[in-house]
Amino acid sequence: MSELKSLIAQELAQPVDKRVAAFAASIAAQYGEASRSVLFYGSCLRTTELDGQMLDFYLIVSGYEAAYGKSWLVGANRRLPPNVFPAEHDGLIAKVAVLSEDDFYRLNRITASAVSVWARFAQPSRLVWQADETAQTQAVEAIEGAAITLFDMSFPMMDIGAEHSIEDLWKRGFELTYGAELRAERKDRSDSVVDADPERYARFGPAVVAAIAERNRTQGKPLKIIASRDAVEKRWRQLRRNGKLLTLARLAKASATYAGGIDYLAWKINRHAGTDYEIKPWQRKWPILGALTMLPRLIAGGAIK
Repeated sequence: MSELKSLIAQELAQPVDKRVAAFAASIAAQYGEASRSVLFYGSCLRTTELDGQMLDFYLIVSGYEAAYGKSWLVGANRRLPPNVFPAEHDGLIAKVAVLSEDDFYRLNRITASAVSVWARFAQPSRLVWQADETAQTQAVEAIEGAAITLFDMSFPMMDIGAEHSIEDLWKRGFELTYGAELRAERKDRSDSVVDADPERYARFGPAVVAAIAERNRTQGKPLKIIASRDAVEKRWRQLRRNGKLLTLARLAKASATYAGGIDYLAWKINRHAGTDYEIKPWQRKWPILGALTMLPRLIAGGAIK
């Protein structure tokens, strides 16, 4: 096992609050034998604050048919992954994103059409439920690609002629990924992710560089996508465009999969951007239209970028 995989496996295995583990088990139980693993990530993991917060989980399933049967949710999850659902357990609330094992692996790679998965799993996460050892191994394999992709896409975007630390590279990478999504975040959020646990990123950084060097040695040449800054800048423009369009599409889909989704959108925007946006009655009646009409005003006001 490479050093990077070893670090990921150790991090995934770190203990969490018993309520989080119980929550994860209840999520897995809803999908029966289709459930392969449940991952806990995000701001609640970083701060350890649970009560009154929205927890973030990824449920990894063997396949969408196994998870949903003949439901329309199969096509929705396959064409526009992930599906997102609300969950509640023992006084805690969460949103649960569902991905197949194949999609989880694919979306942590440089060929992904958007940054949303690999940007999150380049950050700390915990494997809080697993079906078996194979599921754990596959989770590590998938997540390995996240930090490698972040570095591949960040190296060429660093200022030429200046010295940079590993910390600088992480921060630049997260700055780029936050800019490639329609997110309600403070301008310093990308720095705060690294500053929350600088030792972690200092440990992982050299292991990521070593993994990239070994990959390139094995291939006999670097990936074409990092051959020039111009190529990577073009790729980032695509990711920014895709990320914002996908956010709008997922928001529309969430009106069908996520009860109260428009309220969650307003809550997250207000929480991160310091705004006081209130949902109007007509927006609740027609949540897809309501969500789409509130976005331009929020973008213009700088609440989301």
